[in-house]
Amino acid sequence: MNPVRLTFAVLAMAFAVMVLPDLVFAADPAPQPTRADYPAIKGFSARTLVWGLSQMHLFLAAFVLAVPLFVLCIELAGVLSGDDRYDNMAHEFMKISMAAYSFTALAGGGLAIALFLFYPHLMGYLLKVFKGQTLIYALLFGLESVCLYVYYYSWDALRYGDRKWYHMTIGLILNTVGLALLFVANAWAAFMMSPAGVGPDGAVTGTVWEATRNPLWNPLNLHRFLANIAYGGAIVGAYAAYRFLSEKSADLRAHYDWMGYTSNIIAVVGFLPLPFAGYWLMAEIYAYSQQMGITAMGGVLAWLFIIQAVLIGSILLAANYYLWCGLGRTDRGASYAPYVKYIAVVMVGGFLVWVTPHSLILTPQELQLMGGSHHKVLGPLGIMPAKNTAVNLMLVFTFLSFQMFYRSSRVPTVSWYKAGNAAIIALYVVGCLNIIAAGIYGYITPTVYKVGASVPQVVTTLSIIVFAAIIDGFMLKGATKTQVNWGRMTVRSQYALFVLPVAFTWLMALMGYIRSSLRTHWHVYTIMKDNSPEAYIPTIGEAGNIITVITLMFMALIVFIFWLSQLGATKQVPQRQAAVQPAAGAGS
Repeated sequence: MNPVRLTFAVLAMAFAVMVLPDLVFAADPAPQPTRADYPAIKGFSARTLVWGLSQMHLFLAAFVLAVPLFVLCIELAGVLSGDDRYDNMAHEFMKISMAAYSFTALAGGGLAIALFLFYPHLMGYLLKVFKGQTLIYALLFGLESVCLYVYYYSWDALRYGDRKWYHMTIGLILNTVGLALLFVANAWAAFMMSPAGVGPDGAVTGTVWEATRNPLWNPLNLHRFLANIAYGGAIVGAYAAYRFLSEKSADLRAHYDWMGYTSNIIAVVGFLPLPFAGYWLMAEIYAYSQQMGITAMGGVLAWLFIIQAVLIGSILLAANYYLWCGLGRTDRGASYAPYVKYIAVVMVGGFLVWVTPHSLILTPQELQLMGGSHHKVLGPLGIMPAKNTAVNLMLVFTFLSFQMFYRSSRVPTVSWYKAGNAAIIALYVVGCLNIIAAGIYGYITPTVYKVGASVPQVVTTLSIIVFAAIIDGFMLKGATKTQVNWGRMTVRSQYALFVLPVAFTWLMALMGYIRSSLRTHWHVYTIMKDNSPEAYIPTIGEAGNIITVITLMFMALIVFIFWLSQLGATKQVPQRQAAVQPAAGAGS
């Protein structure tokens, strides 16, 4: 078991026992602390400290929970293909995760202490609502530590033969425990936004399961699960790019190029369905509380979704650019290169539509010149029908970029490949026309039906991806594989892999700020008020500065983790004392 994690867990539990007994077993209604009841330390901002620790813990936890998930899949691919390269890559991914694990425990332990120290009434109330679930959470932490260490350190001992299946079973148990931890933690966060199992005054009226299965729990589970996969892929992709740029050996550069490609695919696969999961989460927020939905999309936080569009567009453009550069790895890739410019037009056009605001913040003089806060030409691009159309087309063409690279190394041998190509082309054309038509329908339909108009777009996008993948799978089965020259990539292509984790980290911090701000002045929405001195929504400028500092700190930590994991594999060559040579002119 990780000693750091265990130490912090024991300290946090001991602190809770010492300072919270009267809160945990208090009367039924939720406590309503006054400003004077919040502990304060001069010179410290309690909210900023908790904000920073929670974001750092979330970043690290997302990484260390996601890596074992796709590592197990890569390990299985190695078993099925008999190729040791998959196993070596999976092992190296786990090495990075192990280096980050202790920092996750440090951030989590620090967060627990800060929460109990500065918000004791809130933590006492949550302990009362979830009862023994907190102890289960602690036990799951211990079990995860045991499974993680056994899984990593038994890799070589259980690498071959039937023992490999025992090793993969340990990995399966590790991932099951990790997902359980994720779901339990999500229940607490979702409960603060949509409390269930309690009365209007916060009195516990239901079971722990009712509090856990609150209205936002499942949407948050799906959203964070997919986000973790995409985020983990982005982080290890940056590691592969870091090693690719620092290695001189052609073989090692080829290995890390392949690792970077695999990481990018993992990030893209996790990211493609993520907007739909986010859409479901926001729809459930609207269904639970229209006030929270209006605060998010039509109130003080609305402009942050323009920043979100910039970040998501940057992620998609970087992922596509890397895939386009990847066409240079194969000789047949040149035949697909002419199509890149058309995909780029769609991606850039969709990005520009997505970042176009509906209304502008203008001075009185500017309002008079423009005739209102809505631009006559570009204003219609600021509403959801246009943005839904843009993002769905960007996702479809991102998959097309991946499909082109996948095909560039395979020559189909089936007799019906021309018909298969025609079917895929028809699928893309009809699907894109349907997405555009549904977007136009969103303009002419009444407002109450605009949300429903986006459903056919989502279904169409997913259908294009799924059916194109199925047709390609059958058509390229038994295809002649051409040489893929791993390592034949430009240096600038690797910088795209650095863009992904930076944009993902900033985006996750931004969305965390939005989600927490939806509760406005409530600790637990409509149940327990936040009466602390910092019970206000930070301005966009203040939040942007804090988010940027947190992102830079995490990126610095990730670079240190990369260096640490590489240092562990570095061996010093012993220096032998050189033989003393006779001086010139000395005896023969």
